[in-house]
Amino acid sequence: MIRKYIESDIDEILEVWYQASRMAHPFLDADFMGMEKRNIRDVYIPNTSTWVYINEGLILGFISMMGNEVGAIFVRPDYHGKGIGRQLMDFVSDFHDIMEVEVFERNVVGRAFYDRYGFELLEELVHKETNNRLLRLRFKK
Repeated sequence: MIRKYIESDIDEILEVWYQASRMAHPFLDADFMGMEKRNIRDVYIPNTSTWVYINEGLILGFISMMGNEVGAIFVRPDYHGKGIGRQLMDFVSDFHDIMEVEVFERNVVGRAFYDRYGFELLEELVHKETNNRLLRLRFKK
């Protein structure tokens, strides 16, 4: 089931983010990850439209949108490949004919997901905080 985020979800969302980020972003250092965790809790989630995917009372994934931008989509690693990410993306695509996202070039998991979903490369950037290459992608219905 997909439902709108509520404040009491934050600890589970942060756990989903942390587990998935460790797998997808092994190239990011602990200091940056700690800063991002605080930003997710205090800045990103309060300022985005966020939905969670729940099964048997457990949050298995979430997606956060900033307008038509996918600010975050994360699924617990042990639930990858079960269609949860696609269901979350399909859910928000009902509200957006065009969606954009930035993904680290070295994030093989995320890039494969966005490729399968039909996102296409718009431009290549450099992430200022980490000096890693970013890919800006766009999806059109």
